[in-house]
Amino acid sequence: MMLLRFSPRARTVSPWSRWLWLWLIWSGGMTSLLAAPQAYFVDGFHGGIYGHYPPTFTRYIVDTLRQHPEWKLNLEIEPATWDWAQTNTPEDYAEFKQLIADQSATARMEYVNPAYAQSYLWDISGESIIQQFQYGIRTLRQHFPGLRFTTYSSEEPCFTSALPGILKSLGFQYAVLKNPNTCWGGYTRAHGGELVNWIGPDGTAIPTVPRYLGERLVVADTWDTTGAYNTPEYIDAALAAGITHPVGMCLQDAGWRNGPWLHDGSRAYQPTKYVTWRNYFEDVGVKPPQQDWHVSQEDVQVSLVWGAQVLQRIAQEVRSAENRIVTAEKMAALAKVWEARAWPQADLDRAWPPLLLSQHHDCWIVPYNGRRGDTWADKVTTWTGTSKTISDDLIQQAGASLMPAPVANGDTYVRVFNTLGNARTNLVGVTLPDGWGDAPVRITDAGGREVPVQKIQEVGVTQVLFPAATLALGYATYRLEKKMPAGFSGVSAQLLPDGRCQLENEFYRMILDPRHGGAVSSLQAKHMANRELVDAENPRAFNELRGYFYELDKYLSTTDQLATLQVLESGPLRARVEIHGALGSNAVTQVITLAAGEPVIDCRLKIDWQGSPGIGLDLEQGSGYERNQNRKAFYDDRPKLQVLFPLKLGSQRVFKDAPFDVTASELDDTFFDTWTGIKNNIILHWVDVVSVTHDAGMTLFTDHTTSYLHGTNYPLGLTVQYSGIGLWGRDYSIRGPTEIHYALLPHAGDWEAGGVAVASAGWNEPLLAHEFVATTAPDHSTRSLLSMDRPGWEVPALECAQDQVCIRLYNPSAQPAKRQLTYSGPVTAATQIQLNGTVLRDLPVTKDAAGRAQFDLSLPPFGVGTVRLTP
Repeated sequence: MMLLRFSPRARTVSPWSRWLWLWLIWSGGMTSLLAAPQAYFVDGFHGGIYGHYPPTFTRYIVDTLRQHPEWKLNLEIEPATWDWAQTNTPEDYAEFKQLIADQSATARMEYVNPAYAQSYLWDISGESIIQQFQYGIRTLRQHFPGLRFTTYSSEEPCFTSALPGILKSLGFQYAVLKNPNTCWGGYTRAHGGELVNWIGPDGTAIPTVPRYLGERLVVADTWDTTGAYNTPEYIDAALAAGITHPVGMCLQDAGWRNGPWLHDGSRAYQPTKYVTWRNYFEDVGVKPPQQDWHVSQEDVQVSLVWGAQVLQRIAQEVRSAENRIVTAEKMAALAKVWEARAWPQADLDRAWPPLLLSQHHDCWIVPYNGRRGDTWADKVTTWTGTSKTISDDLIQQAGASLMPAPVANGDTYVRVFNTLGNARTNLVGVTLPDGWGDAPVRITDAGGREVPVQKIQEVGVTQVLFPAATLALGYATYRLEKKMPAGFSGVSAQLLPDGRCQLENEFYRMILDPRHGGAVSSLQAKHMANRELVDAENPRAFNELRGYFYELDKYLSTTDQLATLQVLESGPLRARVEIHGALGSNAVTQVITLAAGEPVIDCRLKIDWQGSPGIGLDLEQGSGYERNQNRKAFYDDRPKLQVLFPLKLGSQRVFKDAPFDVTASELDDTFFDTWTGIKNNIILHWVDVVSVTHDAGMTLFTDHTTSYLHGTNYPLGLTVQYSGIGLWGRDYSIRGPTEIHYALLPHAGDWEAGGVAVASAGWNEPLLAHEFVATTAPDHSTRSLLSMDRPGWEVPALECAQDQVCIRLYNPSAQPAKRQLTYSGPVTAATQIQLNGTVLRDLPVTKDAAGRAQFDLSLPPFGVGTVRLTP
């Protein structure tokens, strides 16, 4: 950049020029007129004791800050790091604690990401995100009581569309959508403006520094943007775009010893000044933000090695643990309110942190890193196992406390618990007591009405299935008798004369064709005027498995070989058919289930691999992996093994859920094969394909976060398997069978009209059945702690603290909504609070005819609200 220079030592200086020069000095105007514009840079450290944090690094931070008085640090250090530092390097910890105690406007350190384990956030549940921040903030304030949390920023793509509402509720004032130096896993879409209002799906706005339109991806290395180094080219592009206070960023890995990132030998633009993000927002950046940006989840452009077995298992383990721990909390809350059982906070404090650690971004992007037997993937198995064991114990203990004391020689009862905020009826199975033998089973509800039953054998154990009707957040009680049940006809599965198999319930008639590998040749939706949903004209079959096996240089499909169909159950309540097919020499087993009263079609898949065949593109197999190569094999989902669902819906639109959000996709297709071409093709819990007229659609549920496929002339697909070279040249091979669980929900209307969100919650939190023995029918045979005047809202969390009950509610709708809530526990006051405990408003409490507390709550589209009840 050309600098204008003015020197008082010029040989010829007129009196007028001399006076002008003296006035400029006096007025301070010389800098603004003659110097280059000021640029800014955010430096700091990222990592921690689980990721990377050498034992001497606290001392390094303290000493280097003292050596460089101009330096400022923005910290994204795992909170548990300070537990370790306090114990193992107490003197260094004490000096660091003294330095970070300064949280004034001129402070040299700001904590920009207090999340317990630096999760990507977009790959986990909304409640997990809240707990990441709450556990992290609690841990940090135990070490540094005066710590302020003003700005959220991350060196990894740890962003999700619903963050504005979560951050503001926690007390944050600002956010940053840059991650310039660690873009391996992705980056946000570039957007104009020095500061923008990041608008979340609930309408919450938070001032944000975006990735500038001129902040290009550095194609030469495939992990940087030009904002990582404050190069003259980067700053000049920002200035030319009207950004008057351009800022770059790099949160160095903890362990790097560069000192200030823009050291003397760097190519950084000058003048550049180090700032904390808080300092930049409050003292530098333009105010107010120049524009609003409604950030879609598709603006978070992220990708991992989807389909790799190791990543698949990590995602399954995390999902399973997420589901169990929130179920355990809700069960413990029922026991606390109704039976005065002590709230198990200590147990929950042992269950949540390991689950949060399993959500650490390093678990997902470098699963193979670490010593043999102690890789990130190994840690996830241990962490989620610990969390699930504690959660299961809590569920069992709470369930036992909510049932009468057992007696000898009494009648057998079953109490079925529903942890959702909506009443529902689903099948449950219970094991018959010892001594029941071959005796018949008759089941009646609390009113003495008989319900249908079906006896089944599961691994040598006799079970009985029945439809349990339960109220919201409560239970229902059923009695088992050794009497002949009444007949019932509802669901069936039968082999047809031509070898095909027909499954049927009140919602569907489904045909499986063994000549095409057991694919679904017809799926008629009875509740949609017998609409046919399978596109028979498509070259791909419905529920077909297909992928490119590069060592064989050809695509393999389950439709290539004849399958064997076996009816496992044929009603009257549940029909299950097992499909035995193959992919080449690899055995494939699928189990499809229809149940009475349930519109969800359940599917389980198992592939028994012969060795570790290569599946997907083979770009790196011959030439070797280059980390700076823009095009990589694992980006392209099309040749990966996938299960496909061609739908007879005409022109189609796609919707997909995200943490506390639902995104209407704007993608023409989900396909890309380069780092610079990343698209958000993520399925968290579900993806929904609907006709453009919104008259019909189908939802795909999955038991783990992964990628989905869809395009104008490409059917909906779920990524099942990739085997080949992944990030950093690691061999993402197949090690043992592949097992996944997914489900389908055909529906009329769009995803809202089809009740997709409620169905997804139920699929993830099934009913819980506990048996007990009593001499007479127990009191409170049917009970509900919390109900709503209309269904649709979710209850992500139910917690107790200091004898108060906190209920988290989520409105999974694109429309604002109001509900009247009825609570059956003691209440003297109800308040809506922020996630940091700040009171938003009092909620007037009235009583219904039964004396139960009632109060109203309004939530915006995709809004999350927390209600605190004081008994």
